[in-house]
Amino acid sequence: MTDEYDAVITWVEAPAEPKLGPLQGRRLLVKDLIDTAGVRTTYGSRIYRDHVPDRTASCVQRLVDAGAVLTGKANLPEFAWAVLGQNPVFGTVRNPIAPGKTTGGSSAGNAAALAGGLCDLGLGTDTGCSIRLPSACCGTVGLKTRWGAVATDGVFPLCPTLDTVGPMGTSVADVALMWSVLTGKPAPEPRLRGLRVGLLRQPPGVGDGRETETSDEAEAWVDDLQRLGATVVETRVREPSGNTWPLFNREALASHRATFPSRADEYSDLCRTKLELALRTTDEEAAEAYVAIDMWRRWEPDDVDLYVSPCYGIELPDEDADELEVRLPLSSFLRWVNLIGWAGLAIGNMQLVAPYDETVLAAGLAWERR
Repeated sequence: MTDEYDAVITWVEAPAEPKLGPLQGRRLLVKDLIDTAGVRTTYGSRIYRDHVPDRTASCVQRLVDAGAVLTGKANLPEFAWAVLGQNPVFGTVRNPIAPGKTTGGSSAGNAAALAGGLCDLGLGTDTGCSIRLPSACCGTVGLKTRWGAVATDGVFPLCPTLDTVGPMGTSVADVALMWSVLTGKPAPEPRLRGLRVGLLRQPPGVGDGRETETSDEAEAWVDDLQRLGATVVETRVREPSGNTWPLFNREALASHRATFPSRADEYSDLCRTKLELALRTTDEEAAEAYVAIDMWRRWEPDDVDLYVSPCYGIELPDEDADELEVRLPLSSFLRWVNLIGWAGLAIGNMQLVAPYDETVLAAGLAWERR
């Protein structure tokens, strides 16, 4: 198959007959961070370029058992650790709807393939923005599931306390159907009527003292939300009690213990730089970060049912932008959702956030049917 977007690392020959089920015959592209038995799985890295797992992650198996047809493994930044679609080994993923602009990362290949018609369904991961940002950049739909909602066995870890697996598609209906297969729960009925929606102009920070970006873009969606029966109010999200970055650094470093620093020269400059920075994290800083995240995850809002915000609030960077320069401003509306452990649904650049998957899916289905 022709892939003008560098969206796919490995193509897979389709089976003669897909299994019967609700996803029967739908073409599925799986992020190349997720194991598939007998199919090369590189994790976007030079180190694992020829790696072929002997097991299939349970999340993939659920979709295949429901009739989805695995067609390939999607391109991604090295080890899924970047907010742009750049990969020094397999090429930069190109944006089908905004040529020259980034696809976002790290589930870049999935979103580009969906936007470019190369697949029907995508399975991605999201640790800080990685399903929602590419979905926003490529005009598709993606769900960052509530932490723990979908099993992550067979997924190369980045930061286990934040890692999630979630469905990607071209419609909320497809994403909700995949979510139902992945979780074994019925998809929720569409609902916005009677809900209080918090308009989020500025996201909370990550506790490091950095001022987050602001955006008024969500105002464009207020009239339709209210027409669909929601009450929209201005709101803010509680800030974390301490710096959460050390947790990310500590767990990312642990995820690479087998190959870093012993094979440091085989990493890209970007990934190696991040790992070297992570080495500076102290035990005390990491312990304080775990406490801050635990406290934040105990909090639930009492003034709204869900939040609406953009996925990104800055001008979309070029595909060859410096990742270290843009990663924080580009992901600031998204990253907090992983830290607090909630669900986030991207419908293009609209983000719906709530403590539970069912809430954002119900709202997204209602929005899609407007």
